[in-house]
Amino acid sequence: MTDARPPFPPFDAASAAQKARGAEDGWNSRDPGRVSLAYSVDSRWRNRATFLEGRDQIVAFLAEKWRREQEYRLIKEVWAFSGNRIAVRFAYEWHDEAGSWFRSYGNENWQFDENGLMTHRHASINDLPIDAAERLFHWPLGRRPDDHPGLSDLGL
Repeated sequence: MTDARPPFPPFDAASAAQKARGAEDGWNSRDPGRVSLAYSVDSRWRNRATFLEGRDQIVAFLAEKWRREQEYRLIKEVWAFSGNRIAVRFAYEWHDEAGSWFRSYGNENWQFDENGLMTHRHASINDLPIDAAERLFHWPLGRRPDDHPGLSDLGL
């Protein structure tokens, strides 16, 4: 395990985009242990109305999330950046155990330490029920292909 996760702050447009794509790729892996390594050991989260602190809570939270949110596919896009902070917007599609599909939209505010580990994550998310025919994210589970449109390209 490494205690550094490049790129490091302060961020510019390219490094902020690289950080967002790295986060997207990690979350699309749906591997809670892997994802947790991008966060400091004492990282603090607000995800909707849930408050977490530390990697152990992050791993447990993500494991339950991906048990409930099946066929999960996510796209992130940088909204703004400055110094050691990045704001992203995102959308992800998933279905529940009954097979009902949703597109979840949200915004995240991230803060990083000097080693490029996220120390704070504040997420606001809304879920929109959609028909299966309205889905826009059709790549095989895992990393979004480089040639797949992003949020702006999809009109989201």
